[in-house]
Amino acid sequence: MPSPRILIKDHSAEANLFARRTFIGLLVVFVMIAMVLTNLYYLQINRFEDYQTRANGNRIKVLPVAPNRGLIYDRNGLLLAENRPVFSLQVIPEESEDLDLTIKELSILLDIDKEDVEDFYKDLLGARRFKPVNLINHLTPKEVALFSAKQHYFPGVSVKARLARYYPYGSALTHVLGYVAKINKKDLQKLSEAGFEANYAATYDIGKRGIEKYHEEILHGEVGYQEVEVNNQGRIIRILDFNPPIPGQDIVLNIDMNLQLEAEKAFAGERGSVVAIDPRDGGVLALYSSPSYDPNLFVHGISSKNYKKLLTSDRPLFNRATQGQYPPASTVKPLLALAGLEEKVITPDSRLYDVGKYQLKNVERVWRDHNPYGHEWVNVTKAIEVSCDIYFYDMAYKLGIDRISESMYQFGFGDYTGIDLHEEADGIMPSRGIVKALFNRPWYIGDTINIGIGQSYWTATPIQLTQAIGTLVNKGKRIIPQIIRGNMQDGTIVQQALKERRPIEIKDRHNWDVVLDAMYGTVNRKGTARTAFKGAHYISAGKTGTAQLVSIAQDEKYDASKLSKKNHDNAMYVGYAPYDAPQIALTVVLENAGHGGAQAAPIARKMMDNYFKDQTFPKHQIIEYLGQEVEPKELTQAEAVH
Repeated sequence: MPSPRILIKDHSAEANLFARRTFIGLLVVFVMIAMVLTNLYYLQINRFEDYQTRANGNRIKVLPVAPNRGLIYDRNGLLLAENRPVFSLQVIPEESEDLDLTIKELSILLDIDKEDVEDFYKDLLGARRFKPVNLINHLTPKEVALFSAKQHYFPGVSVKARLARYYPYGSALTHVLGYVAKINKKDLQKLSEAGFEANYAATYDIGKRGIEKYHEEILHGEVGYQEVEVNNQGRIIRILDFNPPIPGQDIVLNIDMNLQLEAEKAFAGERGSVVAIDPRDGGVLALYSSPSYDPNLFVHGISSKNYKKLLTSDRPLFNRATQGQYPPASTVKPLLALAGLEEKVITPDSRLYDVGKYQLKNVERVWRDHNPYGHEWVNVTKAIEVSCDIYFYDMAYKLGIDRISESMYQFGFGDYTGIDLHEEADGIMPSRGIVKALFNRPWYIGDTINIGIGQSYWTATPIQLTQAIGTLVNKGKRIIPQIIRGNMQDGTIVQQALKERRPIEIKDRHNWDVVLDAMYGTVNRKGTARTAFKGAHYISAGKTGTAQLVSIAQDEKYDASKLSKKNHDNAMYVGYAPYDAPQIALTVVLENAGHGGAQAAPIARKMMDNYFKDQTFPKHQIIEYLGQEVEPKELTQAEAVH
């Protein structure tokens, strides 16, 4: 039996195999190292700047910083809109052991509204748990004290101070200043379309109405930024750089706050408005609409309960001074008289015998005067002083609607005044075309006659009437009303440029003197405003108006006791002073109050007394009529009714 074969190891072959494997292994290792080094070179050298930027983007955040809003002053330096520190209650969710229990206990302690709690939970959705969320936007000092005493019971809850808008004069100036409120989606869309969204990155409020809205760009300022280093969770570790925001510019208004407060006091809850301007430059001295409301309610978010209170029939949110459209009534008789004189339809000596009614030939309709017995002989001066309707019926008939419309358009009726407020209506200056377009009916001669006393389709805003009277006393120079006086820079006022429109062409300057003299007589001789201004230490002029709101049958007499309050006549007054060098022109409108001479003129007197309280004027004598008075004569029936 043969012996088994014994295998002898080939050490040389094994050594060669090991060497080959080692070489291949080392080659793979070197290739991998080369790849790593190549990639490292690519990342660290070629792409260094790109990845450095990305790293910094993750590590460094740029946070916007809101600018302080510009302050608003009146012409005498009184602060009208300021920024006051307010305290808000903030909650950091991750630091509260039981968030729902915390909110419940805080609600009991501070008597938090359900709306605030609901808003908190809405804001909580999507918010990071380590970031604070507002629970109450505006804490009272008492609430701050209550919470501070028990703050140790509420981990993660703190009080934070910030600046918020405050209006110290409240409702007295609401329709001038407007208010700021929280930026909503609609505001953000408008800002985005205008390219201003980045400038509001950290801003909480934006102007909603009035001057706050109209001059938002001036008041807001420019956003600032701070660079901060954050960890991987987004927490701020340190501040690296800070670029402060540029505060909004402080602005000065033409408003005289003492005069504005006098207007609020004079109205005493009555519905209506008053507008006063300086006819020399168009500066708005006072603009008050009654009833008003407290704009501070909107700054921190008005509750639905408080907002419902404002939605009443008296419409306090409505700016009657610039949006209220009223029949101008007899307040426009001086302007119509000027048109008649300029068009030579009448002369200063033209006279008419007023028997209390006016009737056209072959027309059954009879137009009556407010004085049923008439005013006997009247010329244009007396017609304005005693507000003779018959004289203006006849003059309007002779002028015709085309010439009336063209003339009144020049005084600004039917158009925007250009005042620096967005809340303005343009009114209606009737013409054949406008009545056809708006009411789809032709123009009748009776409409023209009614236009003669500022009725029919004619509507005007108080600011339009004031601008028109300013143009009259300036003898054709048309000034645009301006609320803002200028910007504050380095403690000085940079005056706004005077804004004017093309002046009215004057055909005969004496005609303007005749009309202004008649307005003087309305106050100082035997006119409809003589009682209201009796004993004034300054010389003023004006015109009363009583706007009828409902039609009265020809065989009936107006009796306010038989009508509801909302159908009572509007009382109106336009005037200016001093007569020889006007410093103030104003319009007063009292809704459903009665007669202009009895109700509106006394308010104008209070306003002017306040404005001139520190000025003295020489005593004056009553100026005689520019036009002649004539004795009555025997008239035919046709002459009497015309």
